[in-house]
Amino acid sequence: MDFNPDTLDPSAVYKLLTGSVIPRPIGWISTLDKNGINNLAPFSYFNAVGEDPPHVMFSTVRSNNTNKDTLNNVLATHQFVVNMVTEDLVEQMNATAQAVAADVDEFELVGLTPIASTKIKPMRVKESPITFECEMVHHYFLEDHKNGGACIIIGKIVMMHIDESVLLDNYKINLETYKPVARLAGSNYSKLGELFAMKRRGD
Repeated sequence: MDFNPDTLDPSAVYKLLTGSVIPRPIGWISTLDKNGINNLAPFSYFNAVGEDPPHVMFSTVRSNNTNKDTLNNVLATHQFVVNMVTEDLVEQMNATAQAVAADVDEFELVGLTPIASTKIKPMRVKESPITFECEMVHHYFLEDHKNGGACIIIGKIVMMHIDESVLLDNYKINLETYKPVARLAGSNYSKLGELFAMKRRGD
């Protein structure tokens, strides 16, 4: 079957897109508002976009033409932290996805430990084994939207924090101890399944 996004109901587009583009890594984004209150929320429209220099991106929807607190904070401060989600953090990650007032500190709400970053002001999640301090370098609001669209944020990683428990020799990540979690469609998530290796042709 063929589907034209221009004529399809937005909920159908969302289901087809998020059910097809899987698995998606989760960017657990921590920010600070203008009053110094912590904000922490997960985004599955997230990925790395380059390594020279290292950059990541995440996208936040704007339901009813309204910015999420995360977006407001990043646009105001140009800073955010990416805290990677692991198997033992999924319940707390999910709890930070709920809609709460802007003055609610999600670290306190779900019992996480905020620790200071090195180069930027937003706090990091101590329980996350991998965190990236980021400075926003670009943002872009999607055009021709029906219900508020979305905003893409691109951030330059200015400091990487990797816990020794997930680090191998030669800067490799130990997947057996890292145990990352990815987003699927609906209420579904995934762990790392069976792995296989395949060398790129020409290597």
